[in-house]
Amino acid sequence: MKIQKQQVMRNVLFALSPLCLAAIYLYGWRFLAVLAIVVATGLLSEWLMAKRYQLKMTESVFVSSVLFALSLPPGIPLWIAAVGIAFGIVFGKMVFGGFGKNVFNPAITARAFVYISFGVPMTARFLAPQTTINWFPAGFGTWLTTADSVSAATPMATKSVPYLDLLLGNISGSFGETSAILILLGGLYIVYKKAANWKIVVGSISSFLILQTILWLAGHPNAADPLYALASGSFLLGAFFMITDPISSSQSTDPGRWVYGILFGLLTVVIRVFANWAEGVTFAILLVNMFGPLFDYYFKQRKSKQKAKAKAGGAA
Repeated sequence: MKIQKQQVMRNVLFALSPLCLAAIYLYGWRFLAVLAIVVATGLLSEWLMAKRYQLKMTESVFVSSVLFALSLPPGIPLWIAAVGIAFGIVFGKMVFGGFGKNVFNPAITARAFVYISFGVPMTARFLAPQTTINWFPAGFGTWLTTADSVSAATPMATKSVPYLDLLLGNISGSFGETSAILILLGGLYIVYKKAANWKIVVGSISSFLILQTILWLAGHPNAADPLYALASGSFLLGAFFMITDPISSSQSTDPGRWVYGILFGLLTVVIRVFANWAEGVTFAILLVNMFGPLFDYYFKQRKSKQKAKAKAGGAA
């Protein structure tokens, strides 16, 4: 079965390429094994569903697979990575009718499934990057960063990592969410190529910083410095690459895009600060995915009523 070509998805893959290289540099060549398993399983899952129900296969499956692989911790067992992407493609996308009909982002559906089902491998087995041992060849010279650097002390937990390390990715975390500067560069590229809508991105980052600043100034013990909170964890990866997904996000009207992005930023802060989940991005994305169709419907209806009212007023 042929895979439908999608230039937008190719632009996203190009933007994610530096993050993939950084994952190897920081954590070792094992990332390629994780990526290969995830991509192969994602393709197989989509192909089986497409063949059985006469659905189309699209290049979006590669984007979902790469994003999911980048969201995983370096020590993740390969079988968990395979199970996760299979769940995400089948239940986050294909059961809705394939590309263009899914409500939820498949990559984040996969991540939520393994996050809930396999809590210890996903939250308590992070590895310090190889750059803490040597800057070159770092991960290019090893299969996986040394086992004696196993640590649960991610920036979200310690709230005391230097800003330079947050920018460069010299911190514990998942494969592709540690280097804030690479995420920003890739994100700006897909905004420039119109593979991501800037209104969603700006709305999410602005609302995140505003609420985080309010809680931080109020002295809430779980509220970190807003810039630190922005650069740590997976918020930037989610803001640029996940909630901007052209299918699962609100895309019909500009007001819908603004509200969609703003809600994502606010929910991320609320979950991080007030819930027991240190990383609120996964669940914030799933929640705003559910509201996407509602925003599209409401603002389209509102626009239609305004046009009808204006037309009636002009006729009078």
